[in-house]
Amino acid sequence: MPTDAWVPSAREVERTAYRRQRTRRSVAIAVASSVLVFGGLGAAIVSSPGWPRVRATYLNWDKAVDSFPAVLEGLWLNIRVALLCAVLIGILGLVIAVVRTLKGAVFFPLRVLATGFVDLFRGLPLLLVLLLLGFGAPALRLSGLPDSVLFWGCTALVLSYSAYVAEVFRAGIESIHPSQRAAARSLGLSYTQSLRHVVLPQAVRRVLPALMNDLVSLQKDSGLISVLGIIDAIRAAQIETARDFNYTPYVVAGFLFVALTVPMARFTDWYARKKGYSTAGGHL
Repeated sequence: MPTDAWVPSAREVERTAYRRQRTRRSVAIAVASSVLVFGGLGAAIVSSPGWPRVRATYLNWDKAVDSFPAVLEGLWLNIRVALLCAVLIGILGLVIAVVRTLKGAVFFPLRVLATGFVDLFRGLPLLLVLLLLGFGAPALRLSGLPDSVLFWGCTALVLSYSAYVAEVFRAGIESIHPSQRAAARSLGLSYTQSLRHVVLPQAVRRVLPALMNDLVSLQKDSGLISVLGIIDAIRAAQIETARDFNYTPYVVAGFLFVALTVPMARFTDWYARKKGYSTAGGHL
């Protein structure tokens, strides 16, 4: 057997050296431009006349340390709300999407209801839904339903996001070629079986990056429940701010929300690139 190791040609060595040179040059340009842009921006902010006042009001370290436990405790509520609502939104959104794709005249009333639901809650601002349900629904004193503003705040999030998620699911379902369903039916599968075993698995895989982006949005929009008086991260920051009118707790809350959503956003971009979804979102 031959024992000679493969030796690259002179042209291959030249190409490899050229690629490495281009890579080093690109890295150097990226670092230099970043230092120039961010350094200049930082210098402009620090040298501005109002910077000392802004630093004392928004970036007070002692105030940040004092308010951090309360804001972090409120963030834990936001996390629980987002996780619970995400499960309910996925279920309700999928049901609505399936109803909207049903064929036949007998399902016309269901399609009308599903379409009306999507049109209504996509048209209403989330903040308005929160205010209407959070303050209006408990006043009705409906028997069998909680009067907690937290319950109705979560309900508002579920209803609003389900309308958007349903359209994402519907796009995935309708992207599956009809031949897939026809092939499943020809093998003896019923309509429900073909939908469950053939159509939905493919549809969910196709729209998964978009669903993950909606989850990122839900994580930060869970902070809107603070308008109902619920002590989440934002409300806790507001309470801490009211003690001495120092706005550093808002910065702490913003930092915690960013620390929560950025990893999920980067994972979404990574997953989209891995699966080849070029339109799933931007990337660094």
